[in-house]
Amino acid sequence: MISKLGQQTSTSGNGNSTPQFGHGFGTAPVFLASISTILGAILFLRFGYVVGNVGLLKTLAIIVLGHLVTIPTVLAVSEVATNRRVAGGGAYYIVSRSFGTSIGGTIGLALFLSQAISIAFYMVAFAEAFKPIFDYIQLRYEFESDINLRWVSIPGTVLLVIIMLTKGANIGVSMLWAICIILGAALLSFLFGSPEQGNTPMALNIIATIAEPERFGIVFATCFPAFTGMIAGLGLSGDLNNPQRSIPLGTISATLAGMVVYILVAVKLSWNATPNDLANDQFIMGKISLFEPAIYIGLGAASLSSALGSIMVAPRTLQALARDNVMPIPSINRLLRFGVGKEQDPVPATFVSGIIALVFVSIGGINFIAKILTMFFLVTYGALCIVSFLEYFAGNPSYRPTFHSRWYVSLLGTIMCGIMMFQISFLSAIISITIMMAIYIGLRRGRDEQRGLSGIFQGAMFQLTRWLQTTLQKERANISESGWRPSIVAITQFGERRLGHFDLLRWICHRHGFGHFIQYFQGDYSFTDEISARMHVEALIQQSEASGAGVFVDSLICPDFQLALSQVMQMPGISGLPNNSILLEFDKEHPEEIAEVQQGALLAVDSLFNVLILRSTKYRFGYRSSIHVWVTNDNISNVPMMLLLAYILVGHPEWKKAKIRLFACADSWDTELDTDHLSTVIKEGRLPISMQNVTSVSYENEETMEEEVTHRSAQADLVIVGLTSDDLNSDELDLILQRYAGVNDVLFVHTKQTISID
Repeated sequence: MISKLGQQTSTSGNGNSTPQFGHGFGTAPVFLASISTILGAILFLRFGYVVGNVGLLKTLAIIVLGHLVTIPTVLAVSEVATNRRVAGGGAYYIVSRSFGTSIGGTIGLALFLSQAISIAFYMVAFAEAFKPIFDYIQLRYEFESDINLRWVSIPGTVLLVIIMLTKGANIGVSMLWAICIILGAALLSFLFGSPEQGNTPMALNIIATIAEPERFGIVFATCFPAFTGMIAGLGLSGDLNNPQRSIPLGTISATLAGMVVYILVAVKLSWNATPNDLANDQFIMGKISLFEPAIYIGLGAASLSSALGSIMVAPRTLQALARDNVMPIPSINRLLRFGVGKEQDPVPATFVSGIIALVFVSIGGINFIAKILTMFFLVTYGALCIVSFLEYFAGNPSYRPTFHSRWYVSLLGTIMCGIMMFQISFLSAIISITIMMAIYIGLRRGRDEQRGLSGIFQGAMFQLTRWLQTTLQKERANISESGWRPSIVAITQFGERRLGHFDLLRWICHRHGFGHFIQYFQGDYSFTDEISARMHVEALIQQSEASGAGVFVDSLICPDFQLALSQVMQMPGISGLPNNSILLEFDKEHPEEIAEVQQGALLAVDSLFNVLILRSTKYRFGYRSSIHVWVTNDNISNVPMMLLLAYILVGHPEWKKAKIRLFACADSWDTELDTDHLSTVIKEGRLPISMQNVTSVSYENEETMEEEVTHRSAQADLVIVGLTSDDLNSDELDLILQRYAGVNDVLFVHTKQTISID
């Protein structure tokens, strides 16, 4: 909105209204700043080197690969730019207001350094335009030593900073118009020119290169800064009248126009010069042009315009970072956020940008700076693309851009950035990514209340989970084809007071299944009880996190246990798979709990659920070193599930040293048949049970059976036994569940489904 003072205001990500001062530019400055940076020094100085080293075909591939990075980035930025009111700070402001200062600050700091180093890159290239003049002076006046191009680049950088400090962005935009006209004239002179007689190749060879060409990755790194100017206009975001319209229109049109120009120049160079001439003469474009000086003038204009665009953009990015207190030292933030005049031109930030530029002008040549610049831009653009990609999947209702990119385009940009970074230099790529992560972690400190990557990932995971659940639901008819896996609901009224129940669920569902742990509260529903239940759930969540359990925890308020269980069995599987088993529990020292367990077990069986009943003790599974499975003739149908549960348990890290022992019991003398059968099942099912641990046991009645179990399994950490349908329906179920009094924790298993372990 417009305040009474005529100042543009915008709402920041934290809800504060911050005044934004600007010049009210239209779309043209965005286009001019971007296109003049795209058609810069690389085009005039190094593009012949590119074509000569890799040939026309691979040069076109470089152009395509470069734009597979830049086009997704410009689309992503354009999308984000239309999500919120855009103010000063360019790409940083755009990203930070949509995703918070943690993400925005990480990208913004890398982007600022890229922009500041760009000033040096373009000023070094600007000095290269004077090389023919220096060569003439050296020849005319017979200098013994070469004239150092820093005599131009360093004073030129200082002069550029002074111009920006004294004249501001208005003079910058005026100069952009003049420079772009010169730039266009120079390119037309080249495209309509022709080479000197005798220097033209006999025929166009799209794969011809010099004898010993540079590696493709090195050539790409040298060339890539040519394509990075497409977001130069974003730095003017605070000076635009309608940034939501001007940013997408200006940046996208400049990117596409620049791509066309580079393709035309590549074809023209390959058509009119030999690979050796292209690689060895950095001013080959002048020899082809209608008017050779036009190329030097164009180079100077292009370099100066690119440097001008960067010196306009970098300080505004830094000023926006300081206004959001991104810098670790408050006094630095107070200094850099300062602006002069009604437009709030960033004078201190311009000084800092100029100093960084002067440092790089002093220490490096154009190829050296280009490689550093490429890595900074790639890591920045990759971050922009991946944030756009994740935001699409997060489905956040507050993310409502009026311009829409496509998620697969942003993903493509992210992948291409990563590929090209590692193609250029594996070590540099690792260092760059590490630095970005370190900056992000540093910015997250003290900003926990702001949205970060975790918020975006949480939204993306929500969407992914939803998609998986609906997909699995559609495929339920084919679930049996992929084999049985446990999807268990455990219900208890004791919650965190009885950890054995919870532990067994998390062990079973560690890797092969899914667990849903529900704490039941008896009573009629009320909001007060709901708040109390939520507090208990939070304690269970902390318990789950502390134990590394992949278990979903919840609560349920209901008048009685049987009604609660009937509601639980109607719940859809949280994993997208239908629940197939119910886990109940009672304490060995509290047999009065068995009546409730029996009611629940019968209800579950009637609903075709498998039933697991844990008889827990204070032993709490001991050292988790042994599991004993007892099989009888009348429990053959339960064997597959009993063996699978034992196998799943020993797969958990806490049971990794456990041994499974199998006892085949029969109330006749012919027990060898049962043992052979079980041995076959174990072998064909690839279960980790040694044949030496399969034991035949004969018994005459229930008393002798219990004596055998007590004698052989008294020290076992878990005993698994079967329950028949007759057992569950028996009036003596309480006595059945209290059998084997001499052993510790017992898991009773009743299988209702057909389970195969082939």
